Formats: sequence, structure tokens, C-alpha cells
Amino acid sequence: MLTDTTCKNAKLRDKAYKLSDEKGLYLEVMPNGSKYFRLKYRCGGKEKRLALGVYPETTLKEARDKRDEARKLLTQGVDPGEQRKAMKAATADSAANSFEVVAREWFAKHAPTWAENHGDRVIRRLERDIFPWIGSRPVGEIKAPELLAVLRRIESRGALETAHRALQNCGQVFRYAVATGRADRDPSGDLKGALPPFKGGHFAAVTEPVKIGELLRAIDAYEGTLPVRCALRLAPLVFVRPGELRQAEWAHIDLEAEEWRYRVTKTGTDHVAPLSRQAVDILQELYPLTGRGRYVFPSARTPNGSRPLSDVALLAALRRMGIDKETASVHGFRALAHTVLDEVLGFRPDFIEHQLAHAVRDPNGRAYNRTAHLAERQKMMQAWADYLDGLKSGAKVIPIKRNTQ
Repeated sequence: MLTDTTCKNAKLRDKAYKLSDEKGLYLEVMPNGSKYFRLKYRCGGKEKRLALGVYPETTLKEARDKRDEARKLLTQGVDPGEQRKAMKAATADSAANSFEVVAREWFAKHAPTWAENHGDRVIRRLERDIFPWIGSRPVGEIKAPELLAVLRRIESRGALETAHRALQNCGQVFRYAVATGRADRDPSGDLKGALPPFKGGHFAAVTEPVKIGELLRAIDAYEGTLPVRCALRLAPLVFVRPGELRQAEWAHIDLEAEEWRYRVTKTGTDHVAPLSRQAVDILQELYPLTGRGRYVFPSARTPNGSRPLSDVALLAALRRMGIDKETASVHGFRALAHTVLDEVLGFRPDFIEHQLAHAVRDPNGRAYNRTAHLAERQKMMQAWADYLDGLKSGAKVIPIKRNTQ
């Protein structure tokens, strides 16, 4: 039988040789000095070898324990070599179908259709709050309680909104796993109501006619720079996202056709927005000042117009006019338009959704193209601008519910 001293002092030879122990165990000494424990056994009428470890990382006692485990399998009719292959294959398959692998595959598939900043937030959320806890787990084995425990960690640090968003993202990953055959069901659906409800902060928006008129008159009276004043006047007329307004480029605006073509920041898709006569008038007023540059509303710090207004310029202007955050915000004009166009002016919801550049689909699930209902939306935007003019002048505007076909 082998001893630790025998294994340690085994001399090198020009060719590999074996030092036998018992019950099929031996130490194979290689010419380069490496020493391998191996088990010789017979199964199915064939002589086979099983690697048990490298000396001295694997001790003689550990090698004997592994030999005894392998011999027990043989008495049960199990080939230890084949079982090891099966376990390795199962481990590799488990790793290939881990939550993190599937999530990154899902992200890579969808991220190109998202705005870059949205994609960055999603992957950071997964990497920071989800992957460290269940990323290595097979996606098909994760149950609702395990997922809830991860979300509780996020909630416990006071980030309830993040917890809800993480749950939403995990649900998307699980449904992708189901669609690609890596899971049988989405456990996130079982967690409905498990997290405390989160009431997101809505962007301030006035909807009462009298207050809308007061707000518009205050904007008209703004005494700041012309680009900022024009941006504030245009904001309620086009009700795009603040970033899209600030970064508007003259190359994308056709004053003659009364159209503005721009890239939707949230979805990364192209969009065509018709412009009312009032919107065109504002842009024509500004053109002599900024029309030679790239941006319609350039930063005051870049006289050549190479940079747009900062992301706080318009909000700061509202605050200087005495309009607090509970009263109005630039983004709030979107909510204002949505409410009034639907409940007061009676335009079709799909026209409104298209103008807001939301992802709208037809009855067959296909996304409408960027020019969908352009003629109808042109009429709607003109009616909206006329309505705002009426409120600004103090005229009594009678709500008329109408169905525009």
C-alpha cells in the first residue's frame, strides 16, 4: 500500500510509471513531475480509468475516499466515469440557463430598441440588485419566495420604486425564458401585491381652464432670453418630452410643411409631429437668432449654438416666474394635453397617443408607423393651439365632446 512518504519521494523517470495502492487505486508519476491518483476498474466487461485528483492537492486519504465512493457506485451497477460525465454536462447546462445568462440574452435582444439611458438603468439595476443573489441559479428553478427575498433586500434600503421596477424586469426575463424553452412559468406573477404599493411622483400639471390661462400668460410675460422664452411658449403647443424640446435641431424642422421630425428619446424611434400655426410663428420669430446653428434652443454659454439648453434651464425659468413645482413643470404639459384633448376636445385616444409618441399598436399587434394619422393629428394640434389661445385671452371655452373619425 502507498504511504504519503512514498508519494512525496517518488523519483522522476524518463517515462510515466505507476505506484499501486489497493482496490484499483494507483499513483501515476509523470516525467515532468506531476503525480495523478487514478482508479482502474471494470464495468460492462471493459477496463476503465477514473481520475481522482492530483497529488499533493489531493491527499492519499482523499484519493482513497473517492475510490471507495466510486466502488460503491459500481456495486449499484453505476459506472462512476459515466456518472461524472453526466454531472459535468448537467452543471454546464445549468450554467447556460442561469438567470444571469438568460437575462443578458434578453437585454441584448431588446436594448437596441430602447433609449440608451433607459437601457443603462435596466442593466445596472439587474447587476446591482438581482444577479448577485439569483444570477447563478437556473432560471427554471427560481420560485416566487426566492425572488421575493431578493426584492425585500431592495425594499429594506428604502428603494421601493426600484424594487417594483426590478420585479417588472425580472418578469420580462422569466417570460423570455418561457418563450425560449428555459423555464415553464413566470414566478413573478405570483408576487402581485407582495410589495407595498408605490405611488410614483407625477409631473405637475394644471388642468383647470382658468389656471391654464394664467400659466400661459405668465409664460408670455417672461423676460429672460429669447431662446428660453420661445422654448417655454412652444412647450405646451407641442407637449414633447423636455429633452426632445431642448435638443430640437433646425435640420429636423420643416416650417413650410409645418412638421417636426425627431428621435423619441424613450423608445429610440423616429417620429413626425405636425406643428400648429402658432408653433410655426414662434419658430419663425426665433430663426433669425439661432437658425444658423444646429440647435433651435442653444445654450447661452455656446454662442455658436453647438450645445442645447441645459436640462434645468426651462424648469429654472418657471421657478423664476414664481411657478412652483406643485403647480407646473415642462413635462407636465404632456399630461395637460392628454387630459384636455381627450376629456374636453374629444379627440380619439389613438390620435393622442400617437402625438405623445407612445408605443401604439394596431389590432393585429403591429406598431403603427411614425406618420400614422398625420392629417388627423395636424387638425388636432391646430385645435389644441386654438383652445390654448382662447384660454390665454380669457375667453370662455365651452367643452365640446366630439368624435373625430
